[in-house]
Amino acid sequence: MAKLNNTMNTPGSAEGPGRLLKRRLRNGDVLVGGMVAEHLRPSLVKLYVQAGFDFMYIEYEHGFFEMTTFADSVLCARDNNLPVIAKTPQLERAEVAKLLECGVVGIQLPRTETRAEVEMLRSYLKFPPAGTRAVAPGYGNSSYVQPADWKTWMTEQDEETTLVVHIETRRAYENAEEIISTPGVDMVYVGPGDFSIEMGHPGEYDHPGVTDPMGEILEICKKHGVYFGTTASNASAAQEWAGRGAQFFETADELAFIHEAASNLVNEYRQFTQNG
Repeated sequence: MAKLNNTMNTPGSAEGPGRLLKRRLRNGDVLVGGMVAEHLRPSLVKLYVQAGFDFMYIEYEHGFFEMTTFADSVLCARDNNLPVIAKTPQLERAEVAKLLECGVVGIQLPRTETRAEVEMLRSYLKFPPAGTRAVAPGYGNSSYVQPADWKTWMTEQDEETTLVVHIETRRAYENAEEIISTPGVDMVYVGPGDFSIEMGHPGEYDHPGVTDPMGEILEICKKHGVYFGTTASNASAAQEWAGRGAQFFETADELAFIHEAASNLVNEYRQFTQNG
């Protein structure tokens, strides 16, 4: 079974956060990511670092963010060696570029359904000759350090960037082999929310009609040397997925954490305030 540990969050590492993320996946570690849905601030990043998360995942498809604070928070994550994976709201060059230049290392494409889409995203992620990314050194992508050697920096940036396929539709499931086998795919995330709807079992993450096709996708990932991840219904289900070879989990967001902690506290107080 893959290893679960927390060795990433050590400030001052010579490795960039993207390369550190990939190295840990290669080492067989199971990585736990904290999601952000709405309240993105450097203070939340620091709390996630203190909690021991291995990466931060920003829900930028559905979430609303003020972009200056977004960029500040990503920079804070980089300063603490916490890799950031973010959805791009659409497959569009400028949207992807802004995420990369502020320091996001992993771009996750929601509703990935074809090889052509993956190839287009890869083009936006990589510099020539591998892709068509426009050069913009000295932003958050290099922690505001101007590289002395552009060629070396571009090579490092290509190593830093991570392409994350997001499978959540029946069409993507049917095209899984061609999607996952596309050169340049690093990670595959199966979103069980929409995937469970597409499979006819809305919200039932652990229904065989959902987990069986997810298992098929996992096996395709193993075949092509691509890392598989998902969001599990609970820690026990995550342990089962890890035992089968899953290596990363996008877990819960700050809204869920606030609600759970607040509810637990109120319930504890209600035990004596309502019976006293």
